[in-house]
Amino acid sequence: MSEGYYEHSNGNGTTNGTYGEGRSNAASPNGDSLHNSRAISPSGYPVKTEPGLNGNANAGSVQAQQPARKKLASWVGFSNLPNQVHRRSVRRGFQFVAMVVGESGLGKSTLINTLFETKLYQPKNVPAPGEDREIEENGVRLKLTVVDTPGFGDFVNNDESWKPIVDNIEARFDAYLEQENRVNRLKLVDNRVHACIYFIQPTGHSLKPIDIEFMRRLHTKVNLIPVIAKADTMTDDEIVLFKQRILSDIAHHGIRIFQPPQYENEDEETIQENEEIISKVPFAVVGSDTLVNSPDGRQVRGRAYPWGVIEVDNEDHCDFVKLRQMLVRTHMEELREHTNDVLYENYRTDKLKAMGVSQDETVFKETNPAAKQAEERALHEAKLAKMEAEMKMVFQQKVQEKEAKLKQSEEELYLRHREMKDALEKQRQELEDKKRRIESGRPLTPEKGSQKKRFGLGK
Repeated sequence: MSEGYYEHSNGNGTTNGTYGEGRSNAASPNGDSLHNSRAISPSGYPVKTEPGLNGNANAGSVQAQQPARKKLASWVGFSNLPNQVHRRSVRRGFQFVAMVVGESGLGKSTLINTLFETKLYQPKNVPAPGEDREIEENGVRLKLTVVDTPGFGDFVNNDESWKPIVDNIEARFDAYLEQENRVNRLKLVDNRVHACIYFIQPTGHSLKPIDIEFMRRLHTKVNLIPVIAKADTMTDDEIVLFKQRILSDIAHHGIRIFQPPQYENEDEETIQENEEIISKVPFAVVGSDTLVNSPDGRQVRGRAYPWGVIEVDNEDHCDFVKLRQMLVRTHMEELREHTNDVLYENYRTDKLKAMGVSQDETVFKETNPAAKQAEERALHEAKLAKMEAEMKMVFQQKVQEKEAKLKQSEEELYLRHREMKDALEKQRQELEDKKRRIESGRPLTPEKGSQKKRFGLGK
């Protein structure tokens, strides 16, 4: 694995793009007309207003859907926060780490040079890792790191050929996690991979097993962006059919590739741009950093063939423009945010759990005091109900035990009463028999026990 920072300066003071270009219809601070969703603050900064506050025809329906907002009588200034964030971001600069993966000869170096319009890669020359350089455009500095993967898929036995790439991505996550755990965290260096451009051979059939296995191993650790390399070797119909097969394989194996996020309250232009970008995935690209003459006499970046010229920047010829638009112009920050908020957080959670570190989910949880009091009351009532149920159960158990003992005592008393009654009845019968004998004049027959006793005394 090799990586490096690269510097680009066009030297003539001209650039092909501007920071935050597109979708801005605000006029200058001199009081000219603005877009219908913009307003001018007293300081001259454009202020974005909500549709429910500008008195248009749909104000009632919008206010019914959104929470009520108090209209300010004068300009306070917090609407200038985006400009403050913009100045701070420009002052600090940006950092982006891109990884290119694919077999040799698919045009990885050429595509990177074409994306950033500079010679980041020289022919047959891999930059040394750790080389700190910057790209600057209209005063905006970008630290670019391109991670190359030479030799991927070029061996006879490609088993676990993705393992060095997975280890490299996880090592970057571990390095960032180690920085977060330091006492002094003033200078955090973010070397995490924000996007992985995976080059697919233009076979026209379907994904190869190594392609599927690689994306299955990495789709939870990095933003995958599949591209069809050297798309000029296929016809338009073949490209459409090939894209359908690739998307079918990706969906069948549950592989998650990066999709431009959809936000609420987006304008129609942004929604349309995102839909166009999504419709082009996977991107069929052609890379070229050389100028050729087109049939109409223009000099364009492309490739000249006997049958015609392939223009890199022509959307009718390839999807390079849409790839650059998603990767650089419109969704670079979304790639960074998704890496930090989703991919890295999932890896960090799994890593800490594997180390035996756990945390109470209620710590630092924002709660409503009334809701918290109601929750505590509900828990207390549930605890009381549980205690009451346990006490009832214990009481019933003791009552049952006491009833069993009383029943047993009653049976014993009844048995003793019957025995005593039988003994008294027997004595009564004996006394009545003696009475009859006395009355009839017959001598009483001595009992055997008395005779024995008397004989014993005689002895």
